[in-house]
Amino acid sequence: MAAITIIDGGMGKELKRIGAPFRQPEWSALALMEEPESVFEAHQNFMDAGAEVITTNSYAIVPFHIGQERFDDSVVELASLAGRMAREAADEAEQPVLVCGSLPPLFGSYLPELFDPELAPEMLDQLIEGLSPSVDLWLAETLGSVQEFDAVLDALDRHAEREGEALELWASFSLSDDLVDGKAVLRSGESIEVLLEAVADRADALLFNCSQPETISVGLGQLVAALGKRPLRFGAYANAFPGDDDPDADYAANEFIHEPRADLTPENYADIVEGWVETGASIVGGCCDIGPEHIAELVARFG
Repeated sequence: MAAITIIDGGMGKELKRIGAPFRQPEWSALALMEEPESVFEAHQNFMDAGAEVITTNSYAIVPFHIGQERFDDSVVELASLAGRMAREAADEAEQPVLVCGSLPPLFGSYLPELFDPELAPEMLDQLIEGLSPSVDLWLAETLGSVQEFDAVLDALDRHAEREGEALELWASFSLSDDLVDGKAVLRSGESIEVLLEAVADRADALLFNCSQPETISVGLGQLVAALGKRPLRFGAYANAFPGDDDPDADYAANEFIHEPRADLTPENYADIVEGWVETGASIVGGCCDIGPEHIAELVARFG
Protein backbone atom coordinates (compact mmCIF):
# COMPACT_ATOMS: atom_id res chain seq x y z
CA MET A 1 0.00 0.00 0.00
CA ALA A 2 1.28 3.46 -0.91
CA ALA A 3 1.95 5.94 1.86
CA ILE A 4 -1.17 7.97 2.67
CA THR A 5 -1.02 11.77 2.66
CA ILE A 6 -3.61 13.31 4.97
CA ILE A 7 -4.82 16.80 4.14
CA ASP A 8 -6.93 19.11 6.29
CA GLY A 9 -10.70 19.48 6.51
CA GLY A 10 -13.23 22.19 5.76
CA MET A 11 -11.96 25.68 6.59
CA GLY A 12 -15.30 27.52 6.48
CA LYS A 13 -17.16 25.43 9.01
CA GLU A 14 -14.08 25.20 11.24
CA LEU A 15 -14.03 29.01 11.36
CA LYS A 16 -17.71 28.97 12.28
CA ARG A 17 -17.07 26.37 14.99
CA ILE A 18 -14.36 28.43 16.69
CA GLY A 19 -16.52 31.57 16.66
CA ALA A 20 -14.80 33.47 13.86
CA PRO A 21 -16.78 35.91 11.68
CA PHE A 22 -18.79 33.72 9.34
CA ARG A 23 -21.86 34.17 7.17
CA GLN A 24 -23.13 33.93 3.64
CA PRO A 25 -22.27 35.13 1.08
CA GLU A 26 -18.68 35.76 2.22
CA TRP A 27 -18.26 32.28 3.75
CA SER A 28 -14.64 31.72 4.84
CA ALA A 29 -13.45 35.01 3.31
CA LEU A 30 -15.16 37.02 6.05
CA ALA A 31 -12.75 35.82 8.73
CA LEU A 32 -9.82 36.52 6.44
CA MET A 33 -10.98 40.11 6.02
CA GLU A 34 -12.10 40.81 9.59
CA GLU A 35 -10.17 38.45 11.87
CA PRO A 36 -7.24 36.82 10.05
CA GLU A 37 -5.80 35.45 13.29
CA SER A 38 -8.78 33.08 13.40
CA VAL A 39 -7.66 31.64 10.05
CA PHE A 40 -4.28 30.95 11.60
CA GLU A 41 -6.05 29.22 14.51
CA ALA A 42 -8.12 27.05 12.18
CA HIS A 43 -4.97 25.96 10.34
CA GLN A 44 -3.40 25.12 13.69
CA ASN A 45 -6.38 23.02 14.70
CA PHE A 46 -6.06 20.83 11.62
CA MET A 47 -2.30 20.53 12.05
CA ASP A 48 -2.76 19.61 15.70
CA ALA A 49 -5.05 16.83 14.46
CA GLY A 50 -2.17 15.59 12.33
CA ALA A 51 -2.84 17.03 8.86
CA GLU A 52 0.27 16.90 6.70
CA VAL A 53 -1.08 19.37 4.15
CA ILE A 54 -3.08 22.52 4.83
CA THR A 55 -5.03 24.50 2.25
CA THR A 56 -4.96 28.27 1.94
CA ASN A 57 -8.17 30.07 2.89
CA SER A 58 -8.60 31.45 -0.62
CA TYR A 59 -11.64 29.45 -1.69
CA ALA A 60 -14.11 32.31 -1.24
CA ILE A 61 -11.94 35.13 -2.58
CA VAL A 62 -14.04 35.34 -5.73
CA PRO A 63 -16.82 37.74 -6.81
CA PHE A 64 -19.43 35.05 -6.17
CA HIS A 65 -18.68 35.40 -2.45
CA ILE A 66 -17.10 38.80 -1.84
CA GLY A 67 -18.64 40.82 -4.68
CA GLN A 68 -17.08 42.17 -7.85
CA GLU A 69 -15.98 45.53 -6.42
CA ARG A 70 -14.15 44.01 -3.46
CA PHE A 71 -12.58 41.41 -5.72
CA ASP A 72 -11.33 44.06 -8.15
CA ASP A 73 -9.92 46.16 -5.32
CA SER A 74 -8.42 43.50 -3.06
CA VAL A 75 -8.03 40.07 -4.67
CA VAL A 76 -4.22 40.02 -4.74
CA GLU A 77 -4.00 41.46 -1.22
CA LEU A 78 -6.48 38.93 0.18
CA ALA A 79 -4.85 36.01 -1.62
CA SER A 80 -1.48 37.09 -0.29
CA LEU A 81 -2.89 37.26 3.24
CA ALA A 82 -4.44 33.81 2.90
CA GLY A 83 -1.12 32.45 1.73
CA ARG A 84 0.81 34.06 4.58
CA MET A 85 -1.59 32.77 7.23
CA ALA A 86 -1.11 29.20 5.99
CA ARG A 87 2.64 29.58 5.54
CA GLU A 88 3.18 31.00 9.00
CA ALA A 89 1.05 28.28 10.56
CA ALA A 90 2.89 25.53 8.68
CA ASP A 91 6.27 26.97 9.58
CA GLU A 92 5.37 26.85 13.28
CA ALA A 93 4.18 23.24 13.17
CA GLU A 94 6.11 20.60 15.07
CA GLN A 95 5.90 18.24 12.11
CA PRO A 96 6.59 19.00 8.42
CA VAL A 97 3.47 20.51 6.83
CA LEU A 98 2.98 21.49 3.20
CA VAL A 99 0.84 24.42 2.07
CA CYS A 100 -1.31 23.99 -1.00
CA GLY A 101 -2.74 27.03 -2.72
CA SER A 102 -6.48 26.69 -3.22
CA LEU A 103 -7.67 27.76 -6.67
CA PRO A 104 -11.48 27.62 -6.41
CA PRO A 105 -14.31 27.60 -8.93
CA LEU A 106 -14.36 31.23 -10.05
CA PHE A 107 -18.07 31.65 -10.71
CA GLY A 108 -19.67 29.60 -7.95
CA SER A 109 -19.49 26.10 -6.54
CA TYR A 110 -21.43 23.45 -8.48
CA LEU A 111 -22.15 25.93 -11.30
CA PRO A 112 -19.92 25.00 -14.24
CA GLU A 113 -22.52 26.45 -16.62
CA LEU A 114 -21.56 29.93 -15.35
CA PHE A 115 -17.89 29.55 -16.26
CA ASP A 116 -16.70 32.49 -18.37
CA PRO A 117 -13.54 31.67 -20.38
CA GLU A 118 -12.93 35.35 -21.15
CA LEU A 119 -12.95 36.51 -17.52
CA ALA A 120 -11.27 33.46 -15.99
CA PRO A 121 -7.63 34.06 -17.07
CA GLU A 122 -7.18 37.41 -15.33
CA MET A 123 -8.98 36.20 -12.21
CA LEU A 124 -6.74 33.17 -11.95
CA ASP A 125 -3.61 35.20 -12.64
CA GLN A 126 -4.45 37.48 -9.71
CA LEU A 127 -5.15 34.64 -7.29
CA ILE A 128 -1.93 32.89 -8.29
CA GLU A 129 0.06 36.11 -7.96
CA GLY A 130 -1.08 36.60 -4.38
CA LEU A 131 -0.72 32.99 -3.27
CA SER A 132 2.48 31.94 -5.03
CA PRO A 133 5.06 33.28 -2.55
CA SER A 134 3.61 31.11 0.21
CA VAL A 135 2.63 27.76 -1.31
CA ASP A 136 4.38 24.45 -1.90
CA LEU A 137 1.88 23.07 -4.41
CA TRP A 138 -1.38 24.01 -6.11
CA LEU A 139 -4.82 22.57 -5.46
CA ALA A 140 -7.45 23.40 -8.06
CA GLU A 141 -10.52 22.27 -6.18
CA THR A 142 -14.25 21.73 -6.53
CA LEU A 143 -13.86 21.97 -10.29
CA GLY A 144 -17.11 21.26 -12.07
CA SER A 145 -15.87 20.69 -15.60
CA VAL A 146 -12.82 19.92 -17.70
CA GLN A 147 -13.03 23.47 -19.05
CA GLU A 148 -12.39 24.87 -15.58
CA PHE A 149 -9.33 22.64 -15.23
CA ASP A 150 -7.98 23.75 -18.61
CA ALA A 151 -8.18 27.39 -17.51
CA VAL A 152 -6.26 26.66 -14.30
CA LEU A 153 -3.57 24.79 -16.18
CA ASP A 154 -3.15 27.62 -18.67
CA ALA A 155 -2.86 30.14 -15.82
CA LEU A 156 -0.23 28.08 -14.02
CA ASP A 157 1.70 27.72 -17.28
CA ARG A 158 1.68 31.50 -17.66
CA HIS A 159 2.91 31.88 -14.10
CA ALA A 160 5.69 29.33 -14.65
CA GLU A 161 6.85 31.18 -17.75
CA ARG A 162 7.00 34.47 -15.83
CA GLU A 163 8.56 33.15 -12.65
CA GLY A 164 10.57 30.21 -13.93
CA GLU A 165 8.99 27.74 -11.51
CA ALA A 166 6.33 25.07 -11.83
CA LEU A 167 4.92 23.58 -8.65
CA GLU A 168 3.06 20.31 -8.34
CA LEU A 169 -0.64 20.49 -9.27
CA TRP A 170 -3.44 18.48 -7.69
CA ALA A 171 -6.70 18.71 -9.63
CA SER A 172 -9.84 18.02 -7.61
CA PHE A 173 -13.33 17.74 -9.10
CA SER A 174 -16.78 17.82 -7.56
CA LEU A 175 -19.16 15.03 -8.54
CA SER A 176 -22.88 15.39 -9.01
CA ASP A 177 -24.70 13.74 -6.14
CA ASP A 178 -27.18 12.34 -8.65
CA LEU A 179 -25.80 9.24 -10.33
CA VAL A 180 -26.49 8.78 -14.05
CA ASP A 181 -27.34 5.17 -14.89
CA GLY A 182 -25.59 4.19 -11.69
CA LYS A 183 -22.43 6.12 -12.55
CA ALA A 184 -20.85 9.19 -11.03
CA VAL A 185 -20.35 12.21 -13.28
CA LEU A 186 -18.95 15.71 -12.90
CA ARG A 187 -21.27 18.59 -12.10
CA SER A 188 -21.06 19.37 -15.84
CA GLY A 189 -22.32 15.89 -16.68
CA GLU A 190 -18.94 14.85 -18.11
CA SER A 191 -17.93 11.27 -17.42
CA ILE A 192 -15.06 10.03 -15.29
CA GLU A 193 -13.49 8.60 -18.44
CA VAL A 194 -13.57 11.97 -20.21
CA LEU A 195 -12.12 13.59 -17.10
CA LEU A 196 -9.29 11.09 -16.87
CA GLU A 197 -8.23 11.60 -20.48
CA ALA A 198 -8.13 15.37 -19.91
CA VAL A 199 -6.14 15.22 -16.68
CA ALA A 200 -4.01 12.06 -16.78
CA ASP A 201 -0.79 13.55 -18.18
CA ARG A 202 -1.37 17.13 -17.05
CA ALA A 203 -1.75 16.96 -13.25
CA ASP A 204 0.27 15.27 -10.54
CA ALA A 205 -2.80 13.94 -8.75
CA LEU A 206 -6.52 13.61 -9.46
CA LEU A 207 -8.99 13.96 -6.61
CA PHE A 208 -12.72 14.21 -5.94
CA ASN A 209 -14.04 16.64 -3.33
CA CYS A 210 -17.05 18.52 -1.98
CA SER A 211 -19.43 15.71 -2.81
CA GLN A 212 -21.23 13.08 -0.77
CA PRO A 213 -18.73 10.44 0.38
CA GLU A 214 -20.93 7.68 -0.98
CA THR A 215 -20.88 9.28 -4.42
CA ILE A 216 -17.12 9.64 -4.23
CA SER A 217 -16.86 5.92 -3.49
CA VAL A 218 -18.69 5.21 -6.74
CA GLY A 219 -16.54 7.68 -8.64
CA LEU A 220 -13.29 6.25 -7.32
CA GLY A 221 -14.35 2.77 -8.39
CA GLN A 222 -14.93 4.08 -11.92
CA LEU A 223 -11.63 5.94 -11.86
CA VAL A 224 -9.67 2.84 -10.87
CA ALA A 225 -11.32 0.86 -13.65
CA ALA A 226 -10.52 3.57 -16.20
CA LEU A 227 -6.95 4.04 -14.98
CA GLY A 228 -5.88 0.48 -15.52
CA LYS A 229 -2.13 0.42 -14.95
CA ARG A 230 -1.53 4.12 -15.53
CA PRO A 231 0.45 5.45 -12.54
CA LEU A 232 -1.65 8.49 -11.64
CA ARG A 233 -1.89 9.35 -7.95
CA PHE A 234 -5.47 9.88 -6.76
CA GLY A 235 -7.54 10.54 -3.68
CA ALA A 236 -10.58 12.31 -2.26
CA TYR A 237 -12.01 14.53 0.47
CA ALA A 238 -15.77 14.57 0.92
CA ASN A 239 -18.23 16.96 2.52
CA ALA A 240 -20.83 16.19 5.18
CA PHE A 241 -23.66 18.09 3.53
CA PRO A 242 -27.14 16.57 3.98
CA GLY A 243 -28.17 14.05 1.36
CA ASP A 244 -31.23 14.04 -0.86
CA ASP A 245 -33.28 12.27 1.82
CA ASP A 246 -32.61 15.03 4.35
CA PRO A 247 -35.10 17.94 4.65
CA ASP A 248 -32.14 20.35 4.69
CA ALA A 249 -30.84 19.10 1.35
CA ASP A 250 -32.75 21.70 -0.67
CA TYR A 251 -30.21 24.49 -0.60
CA ALA A 252 -28.35 26.66 -3.08
CA ALA A 253 -24.73 27.72 -2.96
CA ASN A 254 -24.26 31.10 -1.31
CA GLU A 255 -27.70 31.04 0.31
CA PHE A 256 -27.83 28.40 3.00
CA ILE A 257 -25.74 27.35 5.99
CA HIS A 258 -26.89 23.88 6.94
CA GLU A 259 -26.05 21.52 9.74
CA PRO A 260 -23.74 18.59 8.96
CA ARG A 261 -24.94 15.04 8.56
CA ALA A 262 -25.25 13.53 12.02
CA ASP A 263 -24.28 10.08 10.77
CA LEU A 264 -20.85 11.13 9.50
CA THR A 265 -19.05 10.78 12.81
CA PRO A 266 -15.26 10.65 12.65
CA GLU A 267 -15.40 6.87 12.92
CA ASN A 268 -18.04 6.44 10.22
CA TYR A 269 -16.27 8.84 7.88
CA ALA A 270 -12.99 6.98 8.40
CA ASP A 271 -14.77 3.71 7.58
CA ILE A 272 -15.76 5.16 4.21
CA VAL A 273 -12.29 6.56 3.61
CA GLU A 274 -10.85 3.14 4.40
CA GLY A 275 -12.69 1.85 1.36
CA TRP A 276 -11.07 4.57 -0.74
CA VAL A 277 -7.63 3.64 0.54
CA GLU A 278 -8.28 0.00 -0.30
CA THR A 279 -8.93 1.01 -3.92
CA GLY A 280 -5.55 2.79 -4.05
CA ALA A 281 -6.33 6.35 -2.92
CA SER A 282 -3.24 7.90 -1.34
CA ILE A 283 -4.45 11.47 -0.61
CA VAL A 284 -7.38 11.78 1.80
CA GLY A 285 -8.91 14.42 4.03
CA GLY A 286 -12.13 16.35 4.36
CA CYS A 287 -14.12 19.18 2.84
CA CYS A 288 -17.08 21.16 4.23
CA ASP A 289 -18.23 20.04 7.70
CA ILE A 290 -15.34 17.61 8.10
CA GLY A 291 -13.48 18.92 11.13
CA PRO A 292 -10.26 18.32 13.05
CA GLU A 293 -11.81 15.40 14.91
CA HIS A 294 -12.38 13.62 11.58
CA ILE A 295 -8.82 14.33 10.48
CA ALA A 296 -7.48 13.01 13.78
CA GLU A 297 -9.34 9.76 13.16
CA LEU A 298 -7.86 9.50 9.67
CA VAL A 299 -4.40 10.06 11.10
CA ALA A 300 -4.99 7.36 13.71
CA ARG A 301 -5.93 4.87 11.02
CA PHE A 302 -3.71 5.80 8.09
CA GLY A 303 -1.00 8.12 9.35
